[in-house]
Amino acid sequence: MLSTNPATGQEIARYEWHTPAQVEDILAVNQTALRCWRNFRIPERGACLHKAADILAARTTELAALITAEMGKPAGEALAEMKRCVNVCRFYADHTEEMLRPEKPAGAPEDASIVFDPLGAVLAIMPWNFPFWQVLRCAAPVLMAGNSFLLKHAPSVTGCALAVEEIFSQCGMPADLMRTLVLPDERVAAVIEDRRVRAVSLTGSCRAGAAVAAAAGGALKKAVLELGGSDPFIVLADADITLAATSAVGARFYNAGQTCVSAKRFLVARPVVNEFIERMAHGVSLLKMGDPTRPEVRIGPMARDDLRRNLERQVSESVAMGARVVLEGGPEPGPGFYFRPVILADVRPGMPVFEEEVFGPVASITTVHDAEEALRLANRTRFGLGASVWSRNAALARKLAGLIEAGTVAVNALVKSDPRLPFGGVKDSGFGRELGRQGLLEFVNAKVLRLP
Repeated sequence: MLSTNPATGQEIARYEWHTPAQVEDILAVNQTALRCWRNFRIPERGACLHKAADILAARTTELAALITAEMGKPAGEALAEMKRCVNVCRFYADHTEEMLRPEKPAGAPEDASIVFDPLGAVLAIMPWNFPFWQVLRCAAPVLMAGNSFLLKHAPSVTGCALAVEEIFSQCGMPADLMRTLVLPDERVAAVIEDRRVRAVSLTGSCRAGAAVAAAAGGALKKAVLELGGSDPFIVLADADITLAATSAVGARFYNAGQTCVSAKRFLVARPVVNEFIERMAHGVSLLKMGDPTRPEVRIGPMARDDLRRNLERQVSESVAMGARVVLEGGPEPGPGFYFRPVILADVRPGMPVFEEEVFGPVASITTVHDAEEALRLANRTRFGLGASVWSRNAALARKLAGLIEAGTVAVNALVKSDPRLPFGGVKDSGFGRELGRQGLLEFVNAKVLRLP
């Protein structure tokens, strides 16, 4: 199995899949580590997680360079990803004790209380687009709750997966508490079904989510799924168009558009749509595309060539159905998997860029008559991850935000995940939550004690 640099198309490293015997050995030693870890008090677990954060902080430059090499993320964005990883570790190290404090619900019997026990080994199936952040935002609460952590990462970022394993082996936790399983997708179900694995968390595509949910359900295991998104970005006629258009550039083209919770469908009121398109197109034209190791580059390559080919299909089919090209781009000739940004206007329901998740540097703009139509089209999707509303009318914006079907809705701001707040979606964007107290409680047993 190869790790390939998407900026050059050249091989970085070769890895061997773990054999069934190696998987068995990993699961066995992970269980031994789990039994030891459960004897650590929460402050002791927190000290270990702070040590992991210290290592991440000290190695930020090195690890960010690994992100850039394995998935093509521009250097500045890779550094920002590593800083978020440090922050999420420190958040759970500092706050888990209060979040897992035993509870006595109002009106409950005097002898009853709720305590929060760990579930056991948690399998995390993680994607390539944020190869450290996705792992750490799952691992930090899972480990602080007293569980062990098994990582099945995307094969293209195996180097990042092994680096995470190395960091956790150096922070004072029991050896083998966090282990990486280097496996092809077709062998994951067997791990989910193993009696020692008690829960599974997946961030990925809807197809992968359906497969994992079926395997987990069949084995009666808890599952948390964070899947795709096609987030609406509603711009009403009274919005600050300069702010909205400037924000739209970052919302769509960060990480070369390869982000689940990013604006993908821009629903813009007719009186301001031309100004919005002009300002957004100008902003995108200023984004430098190229070698992601260079600090001035804002758009690097796409992570894989098959992803680039699918994006090209979505654009070409939508144009054939009547979408208008505002900013022309597409696959860039030469080495690497570059895709020059595209902006499409006159996008309508039924077109691939409206109906499907668009995972790359392509923005689609749909003209709407009013807030009512914007809301209808915002919810006319099988996804429900994030959304934003841009308007100077606070009452109207709040009303729309309350009616949009999504896990997170922001008004006059970008949707971002935050360790302090739950993150996840509805409909085909998945179920369950990561981050915040809710994310911590996904992987514990809320046990009722009746004590005299």
